[in-house]
Amino acid sequence: MIIAISNQKGGVGKTTTAINLSAALASKGAGRILLIDFDPQANATSGVGVAKAELSKSIYDFICSDAGEEVILKTAIPNLSLLPSTIGLCGAEIELIESEEREFKLKNKMAALSSQYDHIIIDTPPSLGILTVNALVASERVIVPVQCEYYALEGLIDFLGTLNLIKDRLNPSLDILGILLTMADYRTNIARDVEEEIRNNFKEQVFHTVIHRNVRLAEAPSHGLPIELYDPKSAGALLYKELADEVLLRVGGVHGKEERSGQGDISSYSGEERQEFQPL
Repeated sequence: MIIAISNQKGGVGKTTTAINLSAALASKGAGRILLIDFDPQANATSGVGVAKAELSKSIYDFICSDAGEEVILKTAIPNLSLLPSTIGLCGAEIELIESEEREFKLKNKMAALSSQYDHIIIDTPPSLGILTVNALVASERVIVPVQCEYYALEGLIDFLGTLNLIKDRLNPSLDILGILLTMADYRTNIARDVEEEIRNNFKEQVFHTVIHRNVRLAEAPSHGLPIELYDPKSAGALLYKELADEVLLRVGGVHGKEERSGQGDISSYSGEERQEFQPL
């Protein structure tokens, strides 16, 4: 299963989720996991302990040249591999604009890889540029992290409208695996209000697991470690293990051709909400 972690808004926990969900899946014995860092900031790369400044090849070489599996690196967690990024990926954005079938470059390059991994997690940039579109075209499902703050629902609706356009025009198999509430601080009323509003609007599409604000989780990237290795008994580590369980449950439903509540068609909304998601 190829899963993009994506939201057009920055600072919602995309990279934190990509790193720690990948690590949790690997530690749970969910098979071979590949984390793809598709963001020029390369925070997922440094977040698993890879020095991006020392890389000779990266995801840029993978999609813009003949580079292949030799770009993929092992990480400190068994069964978790990384396709790393560097700032050089910015160059790919320029090159892809002039390229034929530019939206399908990543999908086409991944064709040989997908059978070698049980789950592939793609970390995406905080924008709706050509790199994010490539990631969504290459994916089967998308997890949408949403920070528990004001305007969260408005931003989520805008992003789901974009996903619906991509599904309609470029990737008919793309659907939501789940909406993930992040950075929740229940000492404030806003976190509870936002959670209630999003759950009321999107029902079982929302993961039961909520990622709380957690000091150890925030510290882990500065040490180049997933929370699974930095502090496996912390609240952040336990929450991402719970999320991994939910992801496996929902993915199991997809693989088993069984309809599961909580994941499904992007355009499966009704009433006023559905109108927001109609393709242009």
